[in-house]
Amino acid sequence: MVLRIFGWSFAVTIASLIVAAIYGGPQAVMLVVILSILEISLSFDNAVINATVLQRMSEFWQKIFLTVGVLIAVFGMRLVFPLVIVWLASGLGPAAALDLALNPPADDAAYFPDGSPSYETLLTDAHPQIAAFGGMFLLMLFLGFILEEREITWLSWLEKPLARIGKLDQLEVVIAGALLLITAAYIAPDATVSTVMIAGVLGMITYIAVNGLGELFNTEEGDEDSETTKSGGPTQLAKATGKAGFFLFLYLEVLDASFSFDGVIGAFAITSDPIIIALGLGFVGAMFVRSITVFLVRKGTLSDYVYLEHGAHWAIGALAVILLVSIGYHVNENVTGLVGVALIGAAFISSIIRNRRNPEPIAVDDHDDQAESVPVG
Repeated sequence: MVLRIFGWSFAVTIASLIVAAIYGGPQAVMLVVILSILEISLSFDNAVINATVLQRMSEFWQKIFLTVGVLIAVFGMRLVFPLVIVWLASGLGPAAALDLALNPPADDAAYFPDGSPSYETLLTDAHPQIAAFGGMFLLMLFLGFILEEREITWLSWLEKPLARIGKLDQLEVVIAGALLLITAAYIAPDATVSTVMIAGVLGMITYIAVNGLGELFNTEEGDEDSETTKSGGPTQLAKATGKAGFFLFLYLEVLDASFSFDGVIGAFAITSDPIIIALGLGFVGAMFVRSITVFLVRKGTLSDYVYLEHGAHWAIGALAVILLVSIGYHVNENVTGLVGVALIGAAFISSIIRNRRNPEPIAVDDHDDQAESVPVG
Protein backbone atom coordinates (compact mmCIF):
# COMPACT_ATOMS: atom_id res chain seq x y z
CA MET A 1 0.00 0.00 0.00
CA VAL A 2 2.91 2.33 0.72
CA LEU A 3 4.14 1.97 -2.86
CA ARG A 4 0.65 2.61 -4.22
CA ILE A 5 0.26 5.77 -2.18
CA PHE A 6 3.77 7.16 -2.59
CA GLY A 7 4.43 5.75 -6.08
CA TRP A 8 3.57 8.97 -7.92
CA SER A 9 5.60 11.03 -5.46
CA PHE A 10 8.69 8.87 -6.02
CA ALA A 11 8.20 9.03 -9.80
CA VAL A 12 7.80 12.83 -9.75
CA THR A 13 10.86 13.12 -7.51
CA ILE A 14 13.03 11.15 -9.94
CA ALA A 15 11.72 13.19 -12.89
CA SER A 16 12.33 16.46 -11.02
CA LEU A 17 15.89 15.51 -10.16
CA ILE A 18 16.57 14.63 -13.79
CA VAL A 19 15.15 17.99 -14.92
CA ALA A 20 17.25 19.75 -12.26
CA ALA A 21 20.39 17.96 -13.45
CA ILE A 22 19.73 19.01 -17.05
CA TYR A 23 18.82 22.55 -16.00
CA GLY A 24 21.67 23.31 -13.59
CA GLY A 25 23.84 20.27 -13.01
CA PRO A 26 24.74 18.67 -9.66
CA GLN A 27 24.34 21.96 -7.75
CA ALA A 28 20.73 22.28 -8.92
CA VAL A 29 20.03 18.69 -7.88
CA MET A 30 21.38 19.37 -4.40
CA LEU A 31 19.28 22.53 -4.07
CA VAL A 32 16.13 20.64 -5.11
CA VAL A 33 16.84 17.95 -2.49
CA ILE A 34 17.37 20.59 0.24
CA LEU A 35 14.19 22.48 -0.67
CA SER A 36 12.21 19.22 -0.79
CA ILE A 37 13.31 18.25 2.72
CA LEU A 38 12.53 21.78 3.93
CA GLU A 39 9.01 21.69 2.47
CA ILE A 40 8.15 18.23 3.81
CA SER A 41 9.44 18.99 7.32
CA LEU A 42 7.60 22.31 7.45
CA SER A 43 4.35 20.89 6.06
CA PHE A 44 3.78 17.71 8.07
CA ASP A 45 1.28 19.53 10.27
CA ASN A 46 -0.40 20.67 7.04
CA ALA A 47 -0.76 17.03 5.99
CA VAL A 48 -2.38 16.10 9.31
CA ILE A 49 -4.91 18.92 9.04
CA ASN A 50 -5.55 18.09 5.38
CA ALA A 51 -6.31 14.51 6.40
CA THR A 52 -8.91 15.60 8.97
CA VAL A 53 -10.76 17.49 6.23
CA LEU A 54 -10.14 15.08 3.35
CA GLN A 55 -11.81 12.17 5.12
CA ARG A 56 -15.07 14.17 5.23
CA MET A 57 -15.17 14.62 1.46
CA SER A 58 -16.79 12.41 -1.14
CA GLU A 59 -14.57 10.31 -3.40
CA PHE A 60 -15.08 12.77 -6.27
CA TRP A 61 -13.81 15.75 -4.28
CA GLN A 62 -10.97 13.71 -2.83
CA LYS A 63 -9.82 13.01 -6.39
CA ILE A 64 -10.17 16.70 -7.28
CA PHE A 65 -7.98 17.63 -4.32
CA LEU A 66 -5.37 15.03 -5.26
CA THR A 67 -5.27 16.10 -8.93
CA VAL A 68 -6.39 19.67 -9.54
CA GLY A 69 -5.30 20.61 -6.02
CA VAL A 70 -1.77 19.39 -6.72
CA LEU A 71 -1.58 21.51 -9.87
CA ILE A 72 -2.71 24.57 -7.91
CA ALA A 73 -0.17 23.86 -5.18
CA VAL A 74 2.71 23.23 -7.59
CA PHE A 75 2.16 25.81 -10.31
CA GLY A 76 -0.09 28.30 -8.55
CA MET A 77 1.61 28.80 -5.19
CA ARG A 78 5.21 27.74 -5.86
CA LEU A 79 5.72 29.24 -9.33
CA VAL A 80 3.01 31.70 -10.40
CA PHE A 81 2.37 33.35 -7.01
CA PRO A 82 5.96 34.67 -6.53
CA LEU A 83 5.95 36.02 -10.09
CA VAL A 84 2.63 37.78 -9.51
CA ILE A 85 3.99 39.39 -6.34
CA VAL A 86 7.05 40.70 -8.21
CA TRP A 87 4.89 41.80 -11.14
CA LEU A 88 2.57 43.83 -8.91
CA ALA A 89 5.33 45.20 -6.68
CA SER A 90 7.68 46.25 -9.48
CA GLY A 91 5.28 47.47 -12.15
CA LEU A 92 6.95 45.19 -14.68
CA GLY A 93 4.83 43.18 -17.09
CA PRO A 94 4.42 39.41 -16.54
CA ALA A 95 6.98 38.54 -19.22
CA ALA A 96 9.54 41.01 -17.84
CA ALA A 97 9.00 39.70 -14.29
CA LEU A 98 9.65 36.14 -15.49
CA ASP A 99 12.74 37.25 -17.41
CA LEU A 100 14.02 39.08 -14.33
CA ALA A 101 13.52 35.93 -12.25
CA LEU A 102 15.28 33.63 -14.73
CA ASN A 103 18.02 36.07 -15.76
CA PRO A 104 18.76 38.47 -12.90
CA PRO A 105 20.93 41.28 -14.32
CA ALA A 106 24.23 42.19 -12.73
CA ASP A 107 23.03 45.79 -12.67
CA ASP A 108 19.47 46.38 -11.44
CA ALA A 109 19.39 49.59 -13.45
CA ALA A 110 18.92 47.45 -16.56
CA TYR A 111 15.35 46.96 -15.34
CA PHE A 112 15.03 49.71 -12.76
CA PRO A 113 16.60 53.01 -13.81
CA ASP A 114 15.63 54.52 -10.46
CA GLY A 115 17.68 51.95 -8.57
CA SER A 116 14.76 49.78 -7.39
CA PRO A 117 15.60 46.36 -5.89
CA SER A 118 15.93 43.01 -7.65
CA TYR A 119 13.46 40.12 -7.99
CA GLU A 120 14.52 38.45 -4.75
CA THR A 121 14.34 41.68 -2.76
CA LEU A 122 10.95 42.59 -4.22
CA LEU A 123 9.51 39.25 -3.17
CA THR A 124 11.12 39.41 0.27
CA ASP A 125 9.76 42.93 0.77
CA ALA A 126 6.24 41.54 0.26
CA HIS A 127 6.70 39.26 3.29
CA PRO A 128 4.88 41.46 5.86
CA GLN A 129 1.51 41.41 4.07
CA ILE A 130 1.92 37.75 3.06
CA ALA A 131 2.77 36.76 6.64
CA ALA A 132 -0.11 38.86 8.01
CA PHE A 133 -2.66 37.17 5.73
CA GLY A 134 -1.35 33.63 6.27
CA GLY A 135 -0.73 34.16 9.97
CA MET A 136 -4.25 35.41 10.67
CA PHE A 137 -5.87 32.65 8.58
CA LEU A 138 -3.91 29.97 10.48
CA LEU A 139 -4.54 31.70 13.81
CA MET A 140 -8.30 31.62 13.19
CA LEU A 141 -8.03 27.93 12.33
CA PHE A 142 -6.13 27.24 15.56
CA LEU A 143 -8.50 29.26 17.73
CA GLY A 144 -11.55 27.66 16.12
CA PHE A 145 -10.23 24.26 17.18
CA ILE A 146 -8.80 25.02 20.60
CA LEU A 147 -11.77 27.09 21.84
CA GLU A 148 -14.24 24.34 20.89
CA GLU A 149 -15.35 21.99 23.66
CA ARG A 150 -14.52 18.38 22.78
CA GLU A 151 -14.65 15.01 24.47
CA ILE A 152 -10.98 14.14 23.99
CA THR A 153 -8.27 16.62 25.02
CA TRP A 154 -4.50 16.36 24.84
CA LEU A 155 -3.14 19.16 27.05
CA SER A 156 -6.18 18.96 29.30
CA TRP A 157 -4.84 21.42 31.88
CA LEU A 158 -4.87 24.07 29.14
CA GLU A 159 -7.42 22.90 26.57
CA LYS A 160 -10.31 22.45 29.00
CA PRO A 161 -10.12 26.02 30.44
CA LEU A 162 -9.78 27.40 26.91
CA ALA A 163 -12.85 25.43 25.81
CA ARG A 164 -14.82 26.86 28.74
CA ILE A 165 -14.01 30.47 27.88
CA GLY A 166 -14.54 29.59 24.23
CA LYS A 167 -18.28 29.52 24.91
CA LEU A 168 -18.18 33.31 24.61
CA ASP A 169 -19.57 34.10 21.16
CA GLN A 170 -16.97 35.08 18.52
CA LEU A 171 -14.13 34.94 21.04
CA GLU A 172 -11.72 33.72 18.36
CA VAL A 173 -12.39 36.88 16.33
CA VAL A 174 -11.75 39.05 19.38
CA ILE A 175 -8.46 37.31 20.20
CA ALA A 176 -7.28 37.29 16.58
CA GLY A 177 -8.19 40.97 16.13
CA ALA A 178 -6.33 41.92 19.32
CA LEU A 179 -3.20 40.05 18.22
CA LEU A 180 -3.37 41.71 14.80
CA LEU A 181 -3.50 45.15 16.46
CA ILE A 182 -0.53 44.26 18.68
CA THR A 183 1.39 43.04 15.64
CA ALA A 184 0.69 46.20 13.66
CA ALA A 185 1.45 48.51 16.59
CA TYR A 186 4.55 46.89 18.08
CA ILE A 187 6.04 44.43 15.57
CA ALA A 188 5.40 45.63 12.01
CA PRO A 189 7.80 48.24 10.57
CA ASP A 190 6.20 51.68 10.43
CA ALA A 191 6.04 51.68 6.63
CA THR A 192 4.00 48.46 6.57
CA VAL A 193 1.46 49.04 9.35
CA SER A 194 -1.50 49.75 7.05
CA THR A 195 -0.73 46.91 4.63
CA VAL A 196 -0.28 44.48 7.55
CA MET A 197 -3.65 45.51 9.01
CA ILE A 198 -5.42 45.16 5.65
CA ALA A 199 -3.78 41.80 4.85
CA GLY A 200 -4.50 40.47 8.35
CA VAL A 201 -8.16 41.47 8.20
CA LEU A 202 -8.41 39.84 4.75
CA GLY A 203 -6.96 36.64 6.23
CA MET A 204 -9.62 36.65 8.96
CA ILE A 205 -12.41 37.41 6.49
CA THR A 206 -11.22 34.62 4.17
CA TYR A 207 -11.30 32.07 6.99
CA ILE A 208 -14.72 33.18 8.24
CA ALA A 209 -16.17 33.20 4.72
CA VAL A 210 -14.82 29.81 3.60
CA ASN A 211 -15.57 28.15 6.94
CA GLY A 212 -19.05 29.68 7.08
CA LEU A 213 -19.94 28.69 3.53
CA GLY A 214 -18.70 25.17 4.21
CA GLU A 215 -20.96 24.91 7.25
CA LEU A 216 -23.90 26.42 5.36
CA PHE A 217 -23.80 24.01 2.45
CA ASN A 218 -22.92 21.02 4.65
CA THR A 219 -26.09 21.76 6.64
CA GLU A 220 -28.21 22.15 3.51
CA GLU A 221 -26.90 19.05 1.75
CA GLY A 222 -26.52 16.75 4.76
CA ASP A 223 -29.33 14.59 6.06
CA GLU A 224 -31.00 15.20 9.40
CA ASP A 225 -28.93 12.53 11.12
CA SER A 226 -25.60 13.95 9.97
CA GLU A 227 -23.21 14.92 12.70
CA THR A 228 -22.34 18.61 12.77
CA THR A 229 -19.60 18.93 15.33
CA LYS A 230 -16.79 21.30 14.44
CA SER A 231 -13.12 20.40 14.28
CA GLY A 232 -11.29 23.63 13.66
CA GLY A 233 -12.60 23.79 10.11
CA PRO A 234 -15.74 23.23 8.08
CA THR A 235 -18.51 21.14 9.63
CA GLN A 236 -17.93 17.38 9.73
CA LEU A 237 -20.16 15.14 7.66
CA ALA A 238 -19.74 11.56 6.60
CA LYS A 239 -19.21 12.63 2.98
CA ALA A 240 -19.45 16.15 1.69
CA THR A 241 -20.69 16.40 -1.90
CA GLY A 242 -21.74 19.12 -4.31
CA LYS A 243 -21.35 22.65 -2.98
CA ALA A 244 -20.25 21.37 0.43
CA GLY A 245 -17.45 19.38 -1.22
CA PHE A 246 -16.44 22.41 -3.27
CA PHE A 247 -16.09 24.61 -0.21
CA LEU A 248 -14.13 21.93 1.63
CA PHE A 249 -11.84 21.81 -1.41
CA LEU A 250 -11.56 25.61 -1.41
CA TYR A 251 -10.83 25.55 2.32
CA LEU A 252 -7.99 23.07 1.77
CA GLU A 253 -6.49 25.17 -1.02
CA VAL A 254 -6.51 28.36 1.07
CA LEU A 255 -5.04 26.38 3.97
CA ASP A 256 -2.28 25.03 1.72
CA ALA A 257 -1.59 28.55 0.45
CA SER A 258 -1.29 29.86 4.02
CA PHE A 259 1.24 27.15 4.82
CA SER A 260 3.20 27.67 1.61
CA PHE A 261 3.65 31.46 1.90
CA ASP A 262 6.43 31.22 4.45
CA GLY A 263 8.10 28.30 2.68
CA VAL A 264 8.27 30.19 -0.61
CA ILE A 265 9.79 33.26 1.04
CA GLY A 266 12.16 31.12 3.09
CA ALA A 267 13.33 29.29 -0.03
CA PHE A 268 15.04 32.47 -1.18
CA ALA A 269 17.56 32.00 1.62
CA ILE A 270 18.69 28.95 -0.38
CA THR A 271 18.15 30.02 -4.00
CA SER A 272 16.36 32.71 -5.95
CA ASP A 273 15.88 30.57 -9.06
CA PRO A 274 12.09 30.10 -9.51
CA ILE A 275 12.57 26.88 -11.50
CA ILE A 276 14.57 25.26 -8.70
CA ILE A 277 12.05 26.50 -6.12
CA ALA A 278 9.15 25.09 -8.15
CA LEU A 279 10.89 21.71 -8.52
CA GLY A 280 11.87 21.42 -4.85
CA LEU A 281 8.90 22.96 -3.05
CA GLY A 282 6.27 22.12 -5.64
CA PHE A 283 6.87 18.99 -7.64
CA VAL A 284 8.64 17.06 -4.89
CA GLY A 285 7.55 18.69 -1.61
CA ALA A 286 3.88 19.30 -2.43
CA MET A 287 3.49 15.83 -3.94
CA PHE A 288 4.85 14.15 -0.81
CA VAL A 289 2.61 16.27 1.43
CA ARG A 290 -0.38 15.02 -0.62
CA SER A 291 0.83 11.42 -0.34
CA ILE A 292 1.31 11.73 3.42
CA THR A 293 -2.25 13.08 3.64
CA VAL A 294 -3.63 10.04 1.80
CA PHE A 295 -1.52 7.68 3.91
CA LEU A 296 -2.88 9.18 7.15
CA VAL A 297 -6.47 8.70 5.98
CA ARG A 298 -6.09 5.21 4.49
CA LYS A 299 -4.26 3.89 7.56
CA GLY A 300 -6.81 5.47 9.92
CA THR A 301 -3.89 7.12 11.69
CA LEU A 302 -5.96 9.98 13.09
CA SER A 303 -8.35 7.51 14.71
CA ASP A 304 -5.56 5.29 16.03
CA TYR A 305 -3.50 8.19 17.38
CA VAL A 306 -6.15 10.54 18.70
CA TYR A 307 -3.85 13.34 19.84
CA LEU A 308 -2.26 13.89 16.41
CA GLU A 309 -4.97 16.34 15.37
CA HIS A 310 -4.44 18.28 18.60
CA GLY A 311 -0.68 18.39 18.07
CA ALA A 312 -1.13 19.58 14.50
CA HIS A 313 -3.40 22.41 15.60
CA TRP A 314 -0.96 23.50 18.29
CA ALA A 315 1.74 23.45 15.61
CA ILE A 316 -0.50 25.63 13.45
CA GLY A 317 -0.97 28.05 16.35
CA ALA A 318 2.80 28.21 16.81
CA LEU A 319 3.30 28.77 13.07
CA ALA A 320 0.70 31.57 13.09
CA VAL A 321 2.53 33.34 15.93
CA ILE A 322 5.89 32.84 14.18
CA LEU A 323 4.50 34.34 10.98
CA LEU A 324 3.24 37.40 12.86
CA VAL A 325 6.55 37.82 14.70
CA SER A 326 8.47 37.42 11.41
CA ILE A 327 6.81 40.58 10.10
CA GLY A 328 9.23 42.60 12.21
CA TYR A 329 11.94 40.11 13.18
CA HIS A 330 13.80 37.40 11.29
CA VAL A 331 12.86 33.88 12.40
CA ASN A 332 15.08 31.05 11.21
CA GLU A 333 13.22 28.48 9.10
CA ASN A 334 14.75 25.69 11.21
CA VAL A 335 12.91 27.05 14.26
CA THR A 336 9.60 26.93 12.39
CA GLY A 337 10.16 23.35 11.27
CA LEU A 338 11.44 22.07 14.62
CA VAL A 339 8.53 23.56 16.59
CA GLY A 340 5.98 21.82 14.35
CA VAL A 341 7.84 18.50 14.38
CA ALA A 342 8.28 18.66 18.18
CA LEU A 343 4.58 19.30 18.85
CA ILE A 344 3.35 16.61 16.48
CA GLY A 345 5.98 14.18 17.78
CA ALA A 346 4.89 14.83 21.36
CA ALA A 347 1.24 14.29 20.38
CA PHE A 348 2.15 11.04 18.63
CA ILE A 349 4.04 9.74 21.68
CA SER A 350 1.16 10.76 23.95
CA SER A 351 -1.22 8.83 21.67
CA ILE A 352 0.92 5.70 21.90
CA ILE A 353 1.00 5.94 25.70
CA ARG A 354 -2.80 6.38 25.77
CA ASN A 355 -3.31 3.39 23.47
CA ARG A 356 -1.19 1.19 25.72
CA ARG A 357 -3.18 2.25 28.76
CA ASN A 358 -6.48 1.88 26.89
CA PRO A 359 -6.03 -0.96 24.36
CA GLU A 360 -9.69 -1.03 23.35
CA PRO A 361 -10.52 0.86 20.10
CA ILE A 362 -11.37 4.54 20.46
CA ALA A 363 -14.26 5.86 18.39
CA VAL A 364 -13.49 9.34 17.10
CA ASP A 365 -16.05 11.09 14.88
CA ASP A 366 -16.96 7.80 13.21
CA HIS A 367 -14.54 8.26 10.32
CA ASP A 368 -13.11 4.74 10.22
CA ASP A 369 -15.65 3.53 7.67
CA GLN A 370 -14.40 6.13 5.22
CA ALA A 371 -10.73 5.19 5.16
CA GLU A 372 -11.03 2.83 2.22
CA SER A 373 -12.85 5.41 0.10
CA VAL A 374 -9.81 7.64 -0.32
CA PRO A 375 -8.47 7.40 -3.87
CA VAL A 376 -4.76 7.06 -4.57
CA GLY A 377 -3.15 9.92 -6.55
